[in-house]
Amino acid sequence: MFHRSTRYSAVMLLVAALLLAACGGDDSGEAATFTAANAGASTVTTTASPADSGSASPYAASYVLMNETYGTEVVVTVDGGVRTIESNGLPDHETGEFPNAGNPNAISAQRYNYTLPADPDTAAGVTSYNIPQPFGIAVNGVVLDPFAAEWYQNDRNSGWQLAALANPLGFDQNNAHVQPSGAYHYHGAPTALLTTTGFPELIGFAGDGFPIYGPYGYTDAADTTSGVRELTGSYQLKSGERPDGPGGAHDGTYVEDYEYREGSGDLDECNGRDGVTAEYPEGSYYYVATLEWPFLGRCFVGAIAGSFELSGPPGR
Repeated sequence: MFHRSTRYSAVMLLVAALLLAACGGDDSGEAATFTAANAGASTVTTTASPADSGSASPYAASYVLMNETYGTEVVVTVDGGVRTIESNGLPDHETGEFPNAGNPNAISAQRYNYTLPADPDTAAGVTSYNIPQPFGIAVNGVVLDPFAAEWYQNDRNSGWQLAALANPLGFDQNNAHVQPSGAYHYHGAPTALLTTTGFPELIGFAGDGFPIYGPYGYTDAADTTSGVRELTGSYQLKSGERPDGPGGAHDGTYVEDYEYREGSGDLDECNGRDGVTAEYPEGSYYYVATLEWPFLGRCFVGAIAGSFELSGPPGR
């Protein structure tokens, strides 16, 4: 069962009312309310216009997302260079059955409150991470968390961490399952949020504030007229046999079966690139949720926001 907080719902409705009231006046500042095409009964109140094919996503600005069917409650405020995200973590779409044979946990509401830079900068070098650190949060308020708390022989020091989506961990049709805490979370591209292949689609924000897009991008990252295609990561399976631990061929069962090979795909070691999008016409770094490994970024190019650092569920 989904458990909703009455107090939190009241706050969400108040913020929605404030958005509608504060943005009245001329047409350029008027709040818009629309039903998200990919989210059933989700209603989004935003200061931006609804996204048409190729136009800027309303999720790049302040918005409130509510879905009475699934209990989803999300408030995002962008002000003074800061993006504040409040969410109860309940997805606004159908999920698989939980608990299930591979995942014994039931979905329940969370209390997420993140403050991210709205205009992030890249750091001097990349920052790797692992559980319990999540990677980002989707526009519907669900956490993106690619790593699994599973290792060879249940030994975290074995040097062999299970690659989540390559193992039977009870994932549903959205590449998601549930933490012991009840947190529903995505380990890969959130299928229910991918509504088009026609243009780069904003699906969330990483813990350093940079945007996350779906798997389709411009053929030429700097040219919006260059056509759109599926983007690929630059990680490949290692050759030969595993030198220790489980032994056998590097077949993708473990994270360590892969290695980064610069230039072998479209993206860098953090599964991102610099380029233009409808939301960032002057260009920005952005991460990509690819359909193949590594699915989501395994490192950050910017500094992890303090509110996001080590703040996620324990990973599985």
